[in-house]
Amino acid sequence: MKALELNEVHKHFGEHAALRGVNLCIEQGRIVCLLGASGSGKTTLLRMVAGLDHPDRGTVRIDGKLVAGPGQAPLAPERRGLGMVFQDYALWPHLSALDNVALPLRARRQPRAAEQALDMLRRVGLHALLDRRPHQLSGGQQQRVALARALAVRPRLLLCDEALSNLDAALREELRDLIGDVVREHGLSALVITHDHREAFALGDEVGILDAGLLRQIDAPRKLLARPRDEQVARFVHAPGPWPLHRSGGSLRAPWGPLPAEAGGDASARAEDGARLYLPAAALRVADGPPRDGERGVRAEVLRCAATPQGAELQATLHGVDLRVISPTWRTPGETVELYLDLRQALVYQGPAQARAANLEPELERENAI
Repeated sequence: MKALELNEVHKHFGEHAALRGVNLCIEQGRIVCLLGASGSGKTTLLRMVAGLDHPDRGTVRIDGKLVAGPGQAPLAPERRGLGMVFQDYALWPHLSALDNVALPLRARRQPRAAEQALDMLRRVGLHALLDRRPHQLSGGQQQRVALARALAVRPRLLLCDEALSNLDAALREELRDLIGDVVREHGLSALVITHDHREAFALGDEVGILDAGLLRQIDAPRKLLARPRDEQVARFVHAPGPWPLHRSGGSLRAPWGPLPAEAGGDASARAEDGARLYLPAAALRVADGPPRDGERGVRAEVLRCAATPQGAELQATLHGVDLRVISPTWRTPGETVELYLDLRQALVYQGPAQARAANLEPELERENAI
């Protein structure tokens, strides 16, 4: 059963195409995260699913039921069986945590509304604070109440619109894991809109990249990182590059030498002069011993070094490309560092160079909340 299915969905605001033929499917029990920059269409897509906006063309189905499409009036938001979590919590300020969670249950005339609400507060770890009003709760606690309220009605589909963006890093990770655990525990499905790469790749069973109204790629997180479909997706997931490639004597050469025959697969075999090389972040590391099978050593110049919980983060330049990599030891700017590249994972793109579009940069501004 498909929890959500969008087929060729288009939406325009005047001359601006917000969504351009989007096809998206979420299977029952799966979590899909959509990444994109401001103006990419993420929030517009969520509003289509929620029933707050309607497609110009195409269809939206929830649990197999047509809720928006040609020839029929769109189904009202309150009849779509959805749960929603927003970045601003959207709690009733005069109600306690328990009453906020119980409110939608009482609206549905559930006979055990208070008991069910308390069970859900217990699941999110807030049962001890059931009598507190929103102003007496921290931001993270308020978002737990909002999550409990959304899940208490056992929705067909959970929608999260930048739900964790107002929280600090540690709390974001804690609530990210909680959302994943609770959604999967109840066998629900979820569509999560976010600009946070770490959140999307840690939470989603699948991750999609939206760019200027186009869904460029949707895949399992590891596959998306390892095999971006095009050069713009490669840039968006921070794959280091591009390095120019040229053919010489039948082999494809990067600035540091020839690529192995298996590098880049079919794209490498077809590539001509002017092709560009990227590497998944996982294909590059600081040398800390002999190279592993398939790795090649190259030398880069350290530009900056910063302390992180994972080690020293180096910003280095390799043949004109700036990249970031974690080093087990501290390095000094201007120092040369040896890197190992696993060129078997090379990403080779042919054709006209794609300009770095502003709307593919990692999002710094949040889209307007619903």
